Amino acid sequence: MAFPLLSKISNPQDLKELSSQQMPALCQEIREFLIEKVSQTGGHLSSNLGTIELTVALHRAYSSPIDKFVFDVGHQCYTHKLLTGRKAGFDRLRKMDGISGFPNPNESFHDCFIAGHGTTALSAAIGLAQAKKLRQEKGKVIAIIGDGAFTGGMVYEGMNNIQQLGNLVVILNDNKMSISKNVGSVANYLTKLRTDPQYSKAKAEVESALHKIPVIGNSMVSGIQHGKKLLRRAIYNSTVFENMGFQYVGPLDGHDVLALEDLFVNLQNQTAPLFIHVVTQKGKGFKPAEQNPGAFHGVSAFDVHSVPDPDVSPDGSFSTIFGTKLVELGNKYPNICAITAAMKYGTGLQFFYRNYPERFFDVGMAEQHAVTFAAGIKQKKMLPVVSIYSTFLQRSYDQIIHDVVLQNLDVVFAVDRAGLVPGDGETHQGIYDPAYFSQMQGMRVVSPSNFSELEYWLEKLVTEGHGPRAIRYPRGVEAQSLAQLPCTGNTFDIVQQAPNAHVALVSYGSEVENILHAASLLTQKGIAVDVIKLLQIHPLPTAFLESLRTYNTILFAEECIQNGGIGEHTAMALYTNGWRGEWVGVSVPNVGIPHGSVEEIKKVLGLDGESLSNMVLQRCGNSYNIQQTGKE
Repeated sequence: MAFPLLSKISNPQDLKELSSQQMPALCQEIREFLIEKVSQTGGHLSSNLGTIELTVALHRAYSSPIDKFVFDVGHQCYTHKLLTGRKAGFDRLRKMDGISGFPNPNESFHDCFIAGHGTTALSAAIGLAQAKKLRQEKGKVIAIIGDGAFTGGMVYEGMNNIQQLGNLVVILNDNKMSISKNVGSVANYLTKLRTDPQYSKAKAEVESALHKIPVIGNSMVSGIQHGKKLLRRAIYNSTVFENMGFQYVGPLDGHDVLALEDLFVNLQNQTAPLFIHVVTQKGKGFKPAEQNPGAFHGVSAFDVHSVPDPDVSPDGSFSTIFGTKLVELGNKYPNICAITAAMKYGTGLQFFYRNYPERFFDVGMAEQHAVTFAAGIKQKKMLPVVSIYSTFLQRSYDQIIHDVVLQNLDVVFAVDRAGLVPGDGETHQGIYDPAYFSQMQGMRVVSPSNFSELEYWLEKLVTEGHGPRAIRYPRGVEAQSLAQLPCTGNTFDIVQQAPNAHVALVSYGSEVENILHAASLLTQKGIAVDVIKLLQIHPLPTAFLESLRTYNTILFAEECIQNGGIGEHTAMALYTNGWRGEWVGVSVPNVGIPHGSVEEIKKVLGLDGESLSNMVLQRCGNSYNIQQTGKE
């Protein structure tokens, strides 16, 4: 498909060379371009289709990189990337060595802040604006924040500290929640009037003249200002923003690119922190995404002419298996409640919601609240199941410790997207939860490798567990080699045994697929190995540790950070109890992870089968090491 206007833009200055009348056509080209490319590569669709006109208008009015754009979450930055010279990179969006799906300063000087998680943009923007002020630098700092972020407390912490920053502009991209209901002709007229530069100039001149009137001048100015404030509050319903020090403008049509551009240009000389409220439609221009924006928040590659029902997974996934199993359990046990943080579809909880809406709670982008809310529900004899992606659950670390673990409460954590995930790179990897869960006394954690284990252990934790407990599972479908493994109900299984094996390959979750592959390669080279699949990763089963003492060489591979991971705990337990064999730990280094497929990421990290088998050969390949026992 040809994109004649978009092809002329390689930097924001090129955008300004086009006429205002060409902007609607350009926005349509961008919309068609994004649908075409994201359908081929996967990515975040709904949020980007909803912010095209807004982003174009911002780049027309402001000058990046002198003016800094801070996107909350970053899911809505695709148009920004297109306008800053990265059009060619969309062929490899979120792929190895391609462009990131989020802003990244290492990718372009037009990106000023990595934004993978939500509710952070305002705090970052305040810091940038304050630094600009201290350094006496030109330019504004513009934070683009979706209304979903206003369900998280960090936004309000930021608003409480704007400190009269005249170089700060906050754009509320309201695509769901009606913060102000008064979208009418009077509000629109007054918005245009108040943002007209002639109005601002006249207002300043009148106030200056009144101040010069002896005795009553200052009182008259105060009275007029107070009356205007009351009128604005009545019309705009903007009390909360103005009370925090902003000049509030809006609500505005977020898809009228020409009106938005005029507004942003007219507001250039305002000296107060600005809060501009625009109303947009998620998924704008692509009917399936308009009708169900949640399902098209983050998508894999798809056929634009044959879009599946988002409530039905054609292939099945750990998320849908979890969701349908929880529906079954919810029928048996009416005290079960399901809680998530703005991820109803992503976690598979749309099925529970459809069957038991009164027991389903989506608290928004507020993971901390979700955990403490669950603790409160448990106090009244309900059983909360908190389903949150691993990468987001880490935001509630303090609440898990203080509000759940210290009180030994029956709360079940269903940790979705555990381990490595494709596409999103360093900001969304589920590599921390095994390490921090393993620091918590009384927290039981299981990590199934296939669907049958997920169903079995979810029911077991719900019906037989006591105290805090967690079940973690990967993104997507089960691996074919792991689907064939039986669910024994054991806390660990020796899934492959060889006569006289003195080498053990150990892992849990989806990484078991890779140690099975490594075992196959080693067997072909005449090295006898056993493969052990750990299921309960914390606390470590005593029998599991005892079984490992018989091996001379142990390779432990995991999709978890090195420091504090399950492998580190296992090695410490073995060495403390007298084992003196060869330990090979393979995990995720504490550095950024590239975006790409999981297979590509594992190859880079040395977690693929071939790399693991080579490590065994390099570390213990001579006959003495292979045959000797590790016992003291």
